[in-house]
Amino acid sequence: MNNGTPPGAAALPNSAPVMLVSQVMHFVEPSREVLAETLLAAGPDAPTLCKGWRTRDLAAHLYLRERKAAVGLGLIIKRLAKASDQATARLAAKLTTAEAYAKLVNTFRAGPPALSPMNIKALDESSNLIEYFVHTEDIRRAVDRWAPRALDEAYSEALWDELVKRAAILYRGVDLGIVLVRPSGPRHVAKRAPVSVAIVGEPGELLMHAHGRTRHALVTFEGQPDAVALLQSAEVGL
Repeated sequence: MNNGTPPGAAALPNSAPVMLVSQVMHFVEPSREVLAETLLAAGPDAPTLCKGWRTRDLAAHLYLRERKAAVGLGLIIKRLAKASDQATARLAAKLTTAEAYAKLVNTFRAGPPALSPMNIKALDESSNLIEYFVHTEDIRRAVDRWAPRALDEAYSEALWDELVKRAAILYRGVDLGIVLVRPSGPRHVAKRAPVSVAIVGEPGELLMHAHGRTRHALVTFEGQPDAVALLQSAEVGL
């Protein structure tokens, strides 16, 4: 299916479709499917939370990062970032028609090419589990009316596990101690400092905050008012 609401999804007013992610051992494939369907439902010119990007820019990024090594490296090596951005912009410029856009998104949905490193399961999961979740929400939450997805419990646990692995890096620029807290009880000290703030939310919401989508994350804060204010003005994410 190329358009409309995917099976098992419930549409929200003025937003992309929602899907309950199946409780399976491997979460990347269903997450890729949800992201592709969200891209298709939004069309090539919809806004995203990625600064300066419409959905066609995001689609081009997702397509190229697993097909062009230079583009993928440009995401982690600063001196290659300009060339990576230029390649993404060139491809995005070709996706102005619905047909061209849908073709590329469906190619992305089909998975990486045979020789792509993303076919290595461990790399696929570590690189894409969070990537696909955050970018799906980048589309869904860029509209005026949206609501959080109802996530499978095992999927939420997988997101939490990945967040814990990289939280220290994501909050490295914050001059505070950071404690991530789930409403159900689990917590993780992401960074230690004399003054700390606790960020409280479900795993998906904590992920959005940690990746710099701070104004679009459904989280609350516990700490001294001046410390909370400092966190809210800090640069978070990569």
